[in-house]
Amino acid sequence: MRIGIPTEIKNNENRVAMTPAGAVHLVQNGHEVFVQKGSGVGSGFTDEEYVQAGAKLVETAEEAWNQDMVMKVKEPVESEYGYFREGLILFTYLHLAPEPELTKALIDNKVVSIAYETVQLDNRSLPLLAPMSEV
Repeated sequence: MRIGIPTEIKNNENRVAMTPAGAVHLVQNGHEVFVQKGSGVGSGFTDEEYVQAGAKLVETAEEAWNQDMVMKVKEPVESEYGYFREGLILFTYLHLAPEPELTKALIDNKVVSIAYETVQLDNRSLPLLAPMSEV
């Protein structure tokens, strides 16, 4: 699978959806990872670390979004809706309840959307929310 990591553009969001260590794991398992240049800087990761991990750097958000799956930290903002297309897999926090326009855009474009906040283990715990609950 081809996985894109675009730079987060939501105000005050400096995190990145994948660390270089995560890229290593995916590349070792036969996937291709495409990271938009500079995406990791706000989280303390250099472009070189992603390259050493086996990821490919891309110049633009469009190149990052033009993959089978896109991983983000926060829900897409309106300027990113133009990247939606049928069959795209989007893995991110979505927070759809207060975002009817986002919900409509995802449905209209037939995007396969997986919200971090809904990933649940067999014991009904929400492992991707746990780190957000720690001080």
